[in-house]
Amino acid sequence: MPKMTSEHSGSEAKEWILSIVIAVALAFIIKAFLFDFVLVQGTSMVPTLQDGERLIINKIGYRISEPDYGDIVVLKHADHVDYVKRVIGKAGDTVEIRNRVVYRNGAALDEPYINTGDYDDFSSVTVPEGSYFVLGDNRPVSLDSRYDSVGFIKRKDIIGKVFFRFWPLSRLGTV
Repeated sequence: MPKMTSEHSGSEAKEWILSIVIAVALAFIIKAFLFDFVLVQGTSMVPTLQDGERLIINKIGYRISEPDYGDIVVLKHADHVDYVKRVIGKAGDTVEIRNRVVYRNGAALDEPYINTGDYDDFSSVTVPEGSYFVLGDNRPVSLDSRYDSVGFIKRKDIIGKVFFRFWPLSRLGTV
């Protein structure tokens, strides 16, 4: 049986340290540029997303393309506060709500995913260049583009697109 020399164990320790450094660097790169994990807090996206669910968001997709109608996105709202909302309008679109129906450019949207509770009308607005109009699926309780505190969402404030729910396991799958 060969004996371990201190030189051999030092080389092995260096390999382990290098492996750990590489793994940490890769994890940082993946989290910073490719994918991230998000915890749903609140009920603004019910019934699509529930409070406490855990999601994976794609951050790289919007570096090569733009958010599209119906995308569920994570956006920066304030320091350390991220919101999960659905893209309803893009630059140049007019959006209004009448009798709990959302109209984009005069056409009623088919939204089978929303909570059908009661919520107020919203006067017609035009989405400015470089911005998006977002709504939560649970309109009666969602703080979204209808309110001045959120307003239109700048492209730079969209972190990524929700694409997979990994918790709870009973709802595992794409969103």
